[in-house]
Amino acid sequence: MNIFSRWFEPKAFHQGYLRVSEKHRIFFREFGKPSGVPVICFHGGPGYWSNAGTAGNFNLKKCRVILFDQRGCGKSLPAGEVAENTTQDLVEDAARLLAHLQITEPVVVFGSSWGATLALLFAEKYPEKVRRLIVAKVFLANQDNRMWEQLYSGWFYPDVMALLREPLPDGEDVPAFYYRQIMSGDLQKQVRAVQLYGRYERVLGEVSVAEAAEPVTESDVSSCRVMMHYAAHKFFLAENEILAHVERLKTIPVVIVHNRLDMVCPLIGAYELHRRLPLSDLRIVPDRGHGSRLLTKQLQVYTRNIV
Repeated sequence: MNIFSRWFEPKAFHQGYLRVSEKHRIFFREFGKPSGVPVICFHGGPGYWSNAGTAGNFNLKKCRVILFDQRGCGKSLPAGEVAENTTQDLVEDAARLLAHLQITEPVVVFGSSWGATLALLFAEKYPEKVRRLIVAKVFLANQDNRMWEQLYSGWFYPDVMALLREPLPDGEDVPAFYYRQIMSGDLQKQVRAVQLYGRYERVLGEVSVAEAAEPVTESDVSSCRVMMHYAAHKFFLAENEILAHVERLKTIPVVIVHNRLDMVCPLIGAYELHRRLPLSDLRIVPDRGHGSRLLTKQLQVYTRNIV
C-alpha cells in the first residue's frame, strides 16, 4: 500500500484489545458514527488481518463499522498462535466483541472469502443478532473447495501445482505436509512452505504466475502458520456444515457478490448458497480473479446503501 492510499483510509474513532481466552487477545477498531447502524466485518484468510479500507466501503456517516484481527492474526496477540484457535473460537469472538462494545441490537454482518465463511457461520449460530448479511467471494470450506485447491486448480496451473507437489511423499495430503513444515521449527522448511503453499492462493487470486521472488518475513511465517493450521484441520467444520444449516438464514436479507472467474473460490459455492436461499440476491460479476475493482464497485452498491 502506498502513501496516497493511506491518506484516504478512514480513521478509527476507537480501538483496543479484548482478551478472549487465556492465550489470546484480539485487536479491534471502530470506524464511522458511534451511534450508527452497527456493522461487524470478518476478514479473509485464514491468517490475514483486517484492513481499514474495508470500513471505507460503508457509509461512515450512518454506520458504526467494527473490524477485528482474528486469533493469531495481524495485531492480535500472540502472533501466529494456533493453540485455542478454531473456527468456532473465531465465531464466538465476534459475539464476545459485540457484548464488550455493548451492542445488543441486530447488526449487519459482512465477510469476504474466509471472512464469508465466518460471517455465514455467525449468522447461522446467532440469526437473532443479524440484521443483514453481505458476503463476497464465498468459500464454503467443504470437500469441493479442498479438491479444487489440491487437484482441479492444477488443470489451469499445472506448472505451479507440480512445484507444490514435488516435495510430497506419494499419497500425502498437501495441507498436512506443509503444516508439518511450518510447525517444524526448521527455518529453511518454514520458508519453503511459505514460498510454495503460502503463496499458491495469491497466484490463483491474481490469475498470474509472474510473481517476483520476495524475502520471507517473520510475519509471513506467522500468517502462513495460521492458514495451514486451518487447512490441515479441514477448517474445523463438518462436511458441508454451512449448507446443512442454511435454513437458519431464510429470514435474513442476504446479498452474495462473486466474480465469475474466481480461481480461488469457484463460483459454484456462491451459486449453491444462493440456490438454497431463494430470497437472496446473487450478483455475478463479469470479471476474473479473487478480487477486482469491478467486484468492489458492485459490492459497494450494497455496503454504501444499507441504511
